[in-house]
Amino acid sequence: MTLPGTGQPAYQVVDPATGDPVRSFPYATDAEVAEILDAAHSAYLDWRERTVAERANLVRRAGAALLRRSRELAATMRLEMGKPLSEGTDEIEYCASIFDHYADQGPALLADEELATRGAGRAVVQSRPIGPLLGVMPWNYPSYQVARFAVPNLVLGNTVIVKHAESVPLTAGALEQVFLEAGLPHGTYLNVFATHEQVETVIADPRVQGVSLTGSERAGSVVAATAGRYLKRCVLELGGSDPFVVLDSPDVTAVAALAWRTRIHNNGQACTSNKRMLVMTDIYDEFVAALVAEAEAVDTAVHPPLASRAAAEHLAAQVEDAVAKGARLLVGGVLAPDRSARYSPAVLVDVTEDMRAWQEELFGPVAVVHRVTHDEHAVQLANSTPYGLGCAVFSADPERARRVAERLESGMANINTPSVDGPELPFGGVGRSGYGRELGPGVSEFINKRLLCTAVQAHV
Repeated sequence: MTLPGTGQPAYQVVDPATGDPVRSFPYATDAEVAEILDAAHSAYLDWRERTVAERANLVRRAGAALLRRSRELAATMRLEMGKPLSEGTDEIEYCASIFDHYADQGPALLADEELATRGAGRAVVQSRPIGPLLGVMPWNYPSYQVARFAVPNLVLGNTVIVKHAESVPLTAGALEQVFLEAGLPHGTYLNVFATHEQVETVIADPRVQGVSLTGSERAGSVVAATAGRYLKRCVLELGGSDPFVVLDSPDVTAVAALAWRTRIHNNGQACTSNKRMLVMTDIYDEFVAALVAEAEAVDTAVHPPLASRAAAEHLAAQVEDAVAKGARLLVGGVLAPDRSARYSPAVLVDVTEDMRAWQEELFGPVAVVHRVTHDEHAVQLANSTPYGLGCAVFSADPERARRVAERLESGMANINTPSVDGPELPFGGVGRSGYGRELGPGVSEFINKRLLCTAVQAHV
């Protein structure tokens, strides 16, 4: 199996603000991977037998341990992928809310569900774990993505092995320490600096029951094919090209400012960023002017870098392709001449179907704005991508916004807000944005909904 990666010789920290290498970690040996698989399975045999309440209590303690290390982890994320300290702290606090939510709600969410039967006897559906799982995690939210995958599964009774992105090994190691510090048994949560070939080894192991990947479309297709070959459950959260549809607004400047803040959060490196802004023609010029003003107000001297020089160069190439084919770059779009990953926030208009910026996800601080002439045009343009993660529709008339939102092909839809987040809400997409859901009331895709029937009297 060839899993797309960074091309680095090992797990390596490179400061994106300077391009300087900081520290590297060797890949795991095959013997170490075998030990991790043994430990995860051995831990599962014990972990599944504990009560949900006991597991939830240990997960709550892990959340508290994570929160105590929020400043340390925020600083680590800034070093590894350029995230500002304030956003890093916010990420850890949100992670802690996921721990608390499933610690609080886990026993109720996993309680037996009694079914009405046609005859005598009793039938219940039990929520039971299935075994060790593999999580293949990305660099853009290096703590949140892990929490979203691991926490519900740990409360359920599965054990987890995490293969993190090769550029964030310090975060990966710190998260493993958080669970150990909280008192979870060794093997319940394990980090592995696996090679791409070793990922296949883990998926193929008969003790491992599923894999969750958050990452690129290309990586998702490789992992899904491998999971299918070995008949393993799979959850994929891949790319997105989310539309941000503005039908009308009593305050165009304000909605443009909201669109801009949403676009540059995490420096535009979020699957659910508003990658395409679809604005009704009668307010289009005013919206674009306000957006350009927001971009011009950015202090590029202190604006954070992207996660890597390679990511910045990739984004620059996408924008250059669009401009060469007739798009207009109204502001920004300057790649730093040094080795850093800095790229000045940009506004791009007049993008057409023959451009990479139309077909591909722009993972960085570039706002692409399209003019739409009526509601049907907005729907057609919003649905013109193979992705289907999230969407947002804005209008002073909520019913008008709802009618449009109902027709958009996405896993998550929002009206008059960019998004609504919370551990109680399911996250996932359709189309080439992947399949399966994490968080929310379902607890996990990796669950055995076992039917248990009891007769009134024994049949002999």
